[in-house]
Amino acid sequence: MSNFLNLISLWALPVLLILILTIGLIKKVPVYEEFTDGAKEGFKVAINIIPYLVAIIVGISMLRASGAIDMCAKAFAPVLNLFHIPAQTLPLMIVRSLSGSAALGVFSDIANSLDPNSYAVKLAAIMVGSSETTFYVLAVYFGSVKISKLRYALLVGILADIIGIIAAVWVAHLMFG
Repeated sequence: MSNFLNLISLWALPVLLILILTIGLIKKVPVYEEFTDGAKEGFKVAINIIPYLVAIIVGISMLRASGAIDMCAKAFAPVLNLFHIPAQTLPLMIVRSLSGSAALGVFSDIANSLDPNSYAVKLAAIMVGSSETTFYVLAVYFGSVKISKLRYALLVGILADIIGIIAAVWVAHLMFG
């Protein structure tokens, strides 16, 4: 089974590319021109989202550098302990919905400061995999197409993040607790 999956992963992309090129040639689509037009549009989108990305990066850097995230972790430690959630994971809970790279940085800090086999590191790893960068997605994708009314998308995104965190705590408790 493992050999079969390796074979699929090895050939999936080349087969897909050949399939797309073949269909384009059969339908007489100028494939190269369409590709370069798409790349131009992608570059314009990338330029449009730069301000949103800078705002997120600056905000996260300010929170981490000021120690606000660590202060929140210490303040909420008694409440988190009631639910068997290590206080070291609170910064990850806060940052994960803002930025994936910041969340990986926080996860790296957790993994480096604790035993890699500790419950907190395992819980943090599950949290990283079970939640989304809601504010990043809203800023980048909604900002790139100039959607300004994000009330319901924001509400659903935050709700999904909370459910992801609860599910991560539950799964970690079942598997490692």
